[in-house]
Amino acid sequence: MATITFKGTEVHTTGELPSVGSQAPDFKLTAGNLSDKTLADYQGKKVILNIFPSIDTGTCAASVRTFNQKAAGLDNTVVLCISKDLPFAQGRFCAAEGISNVETLSEYKDGNFSDAYQLKISDGPLAGLLSRAVVVIDENGKVRYTEQVSEIADEPNYDAALTAIA
Repeated sequence: MATITFKGTEVHTTGELPSVGSQAPDFKLTAGNLSDKTLADYQGKKVILNIFPSIDTGTCAASVRTFNQKAAGLDNTVVLCISKDLPFAQGRFCAAEGISNVETLSEYKDGNFSDAYQLKISDGPLAGLLSRAVVVIDENGKVRYTEQVSEIADEPNYDAALTAIA
């Protein structure tokens, strides 16, 4: 279990992120058109998983905007912005913000993604939501970088994630 904070108060996740060098766990998430997406759908591409509690909060929205800007010039790379928000809410946000360089995916149907990546918040006011984390996966499905953001209200280290994908 990872210990993180929410506005300075200690909370925990269900486990630890996959280790660097390990094979990235598969997952099933829901796309905006309600189709299922798995890690296999991105085979041969570099993948940045931008994971957060809810797109309707300032920090989460900022991470989607920032990765959208920075992802525009990345070759053979996809940024997946993942939360438990309904796909309709994710789509509404992206349409209103003009976001088109990232893909939003939802874990609203079941917990297989958060179970595989061990990042569900297990206690505190955000219990049941996904913690803020970034996982970078190379084109061979290997984990190249992880960041479990220690304070949920803080943004991730974008530069470290982008350096790991290069």
